[in-house]
Amino acid sequence: MSATAMVAVEDLKVGMFVHLDVGWMSHPFPLSSFKISSLEQIEVIRGLGMKQLRWSPERSDPEPVVVEPTDAASAQPAAPAERSVDPAEAARRAEAAWIEQQQSALRLCERQYMEACRDLRKITDRMGAEPQQAREAAEQLSRAMLDKMLVEGDLCVRLLGEPLSDRATAHAMNVTVISLLLARSLQMAEADLLDLGTGALLHDIGKLALPERVRLPRDDFSTAEHALYRDHVAQGVVQGQRMGLKPAALLVLAQHHEFADGTGFPRASKLESQSVLARVVAMVNLYDNLCNAAMPSQSLTPHEALSRMFAQSRNKFDVTILSGFIRLMGIYPPGSVVQLSDDRYATVMSINAARPLKPRVQVYDPSRSSSRALHLDLEQTPDLGIRRSLRADQLPAAAAECLAPRLRVAYFFDVEPVTAAADAPALV
Repeated sequence: MSATAMVAVEDLKVGMFVHLDVGWMSHPFPLSSFKISSLEQIEVIRGLGMKQLRWSPERSDPEPVVVEPTDAASAQPAAPAERSVDPAEAARRAEAAWIEQQQSALRLCERQYMEACRDLRKITDRMGAEPQQAREAAEQLSRAMLDKMLVEGDLCVRLLGEPLSDRATAHAMNVTVISLLLARSLQMAEADLLDLGTGALLHDIGKLALPERVRLPRDDFSTAEHALYRDHVAQGVVQGQRMGLKPAALLVLAQHHEFADGTGFPRASKLESQSVLARVVAMVNLYDNLCNAAMPSQSLTPHEALSRMFAQSRNKFDVTILSGFIRLMGIYPPGSVVQLSDDRYATVMSINAARPLKPRVQVYDPSRSSSRALHLDLEQTPDLGIRRSLRADQLPAAAAECLAPRLRVAYFFDVEPVTAAADAPALV
């Protein structure tokens, strides 16, 4: 990684690569580390109240140096030609640089994810005593996440490490992130996206009124326990009304367990009676519950979950939304354990929403140490593809140790320049 130094905000210049260490939700930029491209960005940074911040000289544009021509200068001998670089060494450097870029983006996503989860927990804690303030904070969190998405570039869905947040918060964040990305890809209006984000963040708040033992559905529930669990929808609507949620966000709470074929609850309403925003959240909610079941042994891989939804449950969903979901996540969503066409084992790590059929994977390669696991962008390796999906328990022991399949699947997103794919090394 490049070295960083401190710089006073008064000395910021266009072309400097800066790092805003104030928290993702505390500034309006898509990323916390970026190259300053305009004077307007400098003014925004100065308005954050910081005295100084970190910057990376090596990643910044060099300042132009004006050299006055002199006779002495013209008499200097020409600089020697640069030493040619061995192609194999150049390839190794390109691979290392690209892997570092991907790992840096992942670290940033994980930090932003934890910040967002922290803010969501604060919202939950305020809900009882300060419902109006909790609603305002939820709307602000939805706005902040959406601002990061509505920028120029390709959205990338990334698989995170094992989430450190509690299960309820991680579930709400997964549903919110994927719902917003899906709705954005379907070109929904910005006002609808804001209501969707708020409703998705709060869709399970009714569970706070339930006993702990019935907050997650189980196969061994009694009839009374099933009824109590299903009551979380009505309890959520009551809480949402206390908070003063907008009607569109409130409908998400009321209908996030309804299905298009009328098999959902609490009203068993069919497609025409459901809001479009609720249809999105209901589908993503089911996907995340399949991937992160209450009993971990019953969890499906992301590929299994998506395949089951399409093959066995497609009548439960709005066909346009389901098709958009598959286009967004690809056939092998992040977190899927796969075998490549050359028989190597891999984990799907990220999906570029503009190119979902060619994900980026972490590959088990016996010739490498686990610290240098091979990372490939399948878009840059046209002769290599995914042969099949596997369950984690089907991996050989050495491959499982290297790839470390997640017990819980957690997603977040970042924004990549539209040329990012061209920068990836074509390694096999």
